Amino acid sequence: MRVHVMDLKPGDCLRTDTFNARGLHVLPKGTQLQMDGIARLIQHGLDYVDIESLPEAPPQAGRTSIIQAVTRSFDTSIEGFEAVYMEALTKGSFNQSEVDDILQPSLDALDKHKDVVTLLLLLDREDNYTYTHSLQVGMLSYYISSWLGYSRKECYEIGRAGYLIDIGKCRIKTSILNKPGKLSAEEYAEVKLHTVYGHEIISNSMNDSYTALAALQHHEREDGSGYPNQLTKSDIHPYAQIAAIADVYSAMTSHRVYQSKQELISVLREIHTLSFGKLNATIVQAFTHHLMPNFIGKRVLLSTGEMGVIIMNNPVDVFRPLVQIDSKFLDLSRERNVAVIELYME
Repeated sequence: MRVHVMDLKPGDCLRTDTFNARGLHVLPKGTQLQMDGIARLIQHGLDYVDIESLPEAPPQAGRTSIIQAVTRSFDTSIEGFEAVYMEALTKGSFNQSEVDDILQPSLDALDKHKDVVTLLLLLDREDNYTYTHSLQVGMLSYYISSWLGYSRKECYEIGRAGYLIDIGKCRIKTSILNKPGKLSAEEYAEVKLHTVYGHEIISNSMNDSYTALAALQHHEREDGSGYPNQLTKSDIHPYAQIAAIADVYSAMTSHRVYQSKQELISVLREIHTLSFGKLNATIVQAFTHHLMPNFIGKRVLLSTGEMGVIIMNNPVDVFRPLVQIDSKFLDLSRERNVAVIELYME
């Protein structure tokens, strides 16, 4: 059956090898199309393809059960961190084995879930910011380190370091952490001490100087503008550089008492901008390269009020994708006055 590419849907199967106008092989016979495959056909300028329609697979129930299982795992990890946090507050240290018992199953499960954006959306919660944020940072640190080629053991250690970078906030007054307005200079100075407190608490709890350094240095910036020691690029530990990117991304995309969350793609653009002098450019590049494909197939709300689906990351401007709205397509790299303002899991 010959079908226009605009009428293709996930699950359609190519009946023949597909070539573009220049004879370049685009997709092989038998390919079961998903949104990224459809986007590739559009990108190569194809108008029609031959398909054989397959009955839609019923993955929804399986997908739902996976999402439920992941959500339960997240809930357990968030509750566990609250207990670790309170122990650190009362004792000045925590039990490392309890942290590992909480975190190891969650991080091990991440190997089965490659759609990081969906996981971030599952962790999009308005309550328990400190604990949810810690889990997000741990999760993102784990993924980033795997994308950078660290060993499995190192990935776990880096993920755990990300999970613990804000443990020092247990010593900061709740009235300051939850203040809805702008902090005074004195209050901000106190908040910045969470890095020093975190280093001390982790040093008291674990024989792991790298994790302690990640807590101490995750607010340092390559140009020396960070805190607490105004370190520059070569002096910041790699674990801290990874955790810093995860920390900034999670903070900017989360609800906080003094800040509304920002949309995931626009924040990724801001992270890219920060790679010119503030954050490690190599790590940011790996983060962007691996995260952007996860946006394909996600529903979005545009600033025009229209709902659409991201079908392709634009090679001209990766942060302004091609969006399908019913039967029309909107190239946000050309429609500069239109923006994605909300992203949905399905």
